[in-house]
Amino acid sequence: MSVLAVAPDRPRMMSRGSDLYRPKVSQQPSSPRMSSQVPAEMPVGRLTVTELADRVSLSVAPCHRRLRELERTKVIRGYRAVIDPAAIGLGFEVLLQVTMDREDATTIARFESGLAEIAEVRHAERLFGDPDYLIRVATADLATFQEMRDQKLATLPGVQRLSSTIVMKRIVDDRPYPITASGGRRA
Repeated sequence: MSVLAVAPDRPRMMSRGSDLYRPKVSQQPSSPRMSSQVPAEMPVGRLTVTELADRVSLSVAPCHRRLRELERTKVIRGYRAVIDPAAIGLGFEVLLQVTMDREDATTIARFESGLAEIAEVRHAERLFGDPDYLIRVATADLATFQEMRDQKLATLPGVQRLSSTIVMKRIVDDRPYPITASGGRRA
């Protein structure tokens, strides 16, 4: 699985007599096309700023400025390594559906705050309808999951029911968002 890590590198010398001189397509840093073009190229793997600039037809400096702007405005929220959970002893994954017994603002806030403190929780989403929450947890094995479920999750404020489903196999995982250089969705 590829993950993006952008590492700044030295700008290339751009003399007209050099093979390195290649005119770049002029783009304004705030152009809507550029806003989607950079993220659309990024999920392919680890890229230097120079490689990214080549892919989006910009010189290094404007590409680097646009990348920093995407980070500043939180379009790009961060960079990370994607780790195989089984390789670190957390290959037992469970999806939990949580139904709340009450949904007043105080109970919801306390539940969500407590949920955020449980290290085994990988994803947690509040839903419309029933169940109220869908949670993905990762533990070492069934016994560890049961202990975490009984001692941490079931004791959170407002929990009426927990329904667990053990993950057999991941089919789609950490897929990049379906954006294209033109700003639309991929076909």
